[in-house]
Amino acid sequence: MLAQPAVDAPVADRAKQRASRRSLWRDLKRRPFLYMLLLPVIAYFIIFKYFPLYGEIIAFKDFRLADGIWGSKWVGLDQFTRLLHSTELLKIVRNTLLLNLYGLVFGFPVPIALAIMLNEIRVEWYKRVVQNLLYLPHFLSWIILGTIVIGLLSPGSGFVNYVLKAFGLEPIYFMGNTFWWPLVYVFSGIWRDAGFSTILYLAAMSSIDPHLYEAARMDGGGKLRQIWHVTLPGIRSTIALMLVLQMGRMFDVGFEHIWALTNPMVTSVSDVMSTYIYRLGLVNLQYSYTTAIGLVQSLVGLVLVLLVNRVIRAMGERALW
Repeated sequence: MLAQPAVDAPVADRAKQRASRRSLWRDLKRRPFLYMLLLPVIAYFIIFKYFPLYGEIIAFKDFRLADGIWGSKWVGLDQFTRLLHSTELLKIVRNTLLLNLYGLVFGFPVPIALAIMLNEIRVEWYKRVVQNLLYLPHFLSWIILGTIVIGLLSPGSGFVNYVLKAFGLEPIYFMGNTFWWPLVYVFSGIWRDAGFSTILYLAAMSSIDPHLYEAARMDGGGKLRQIWHVTLPGIRSTIALMLVLQMGRMFDVGFEHIWALTNPMVTSVSDVMSTYIYRLGLVNLQYSYTTAIGLVQSLVGLVLVLLVNRVIRAMGERALW
């Protein structure tokens, strides 16, 4: 009996792609109004994400507002050379990476722990109240939250220092101390975003088969055993995806959070990429230089996402792609 000839892999891939396109086209004709809901999202990304990429050309020019982008002098990689020789670059990169590392170590596990605890609450009204209280800070601006944090930690009238004085301890100037300020930054970030981040993990937990918990109980497993052997494996893929996204932001720190809490006494630990770009780009009008910094920052973030995504896939987990 003659062996069947092997199917050429590229031909098979092209056939799958054609079948996928035909399926998409049939689905589009069957539910056109459903796909129309995507139009505002597509328009948002085109206008605010992809169209501004045109401005990255400024990084390779000596940009002047009077000359415009195309009229400005082309300088090639001069801005990147200046960046590499900057005396402040090491401090800025160190502060950015350290603050993100602190946030990853202390902040990343918190939403997972909160989601597990919320998932174990059986009194529905109490669960809803706790969830709303946890979600609320996410919808407040950092100007409001920063004012609250500074007020709570004030050495003269803050509640935290009032408690310290009650125990006979000296008040601490948290916002003016280079040791305490990074901790305040990290834990204020956890306070604002940890509750809202539990939504993804709670959604992942809702898809876990309840029979797995019943089987664990029948085998004599208590709550901690069920969490370790059922809940955490059930949300492992979601944890992996969130880790990939978190690593993509390792070279970026949100401007509002830093700006709301920083002051001249702690610039040695609070001056990061976003504040450096604001100070040089908008205040000192060095548009080309700060565009080059932003471009490098984005490329490093892309490389980190690709590397972590590859590691996650090698571990057998579902990654971004």
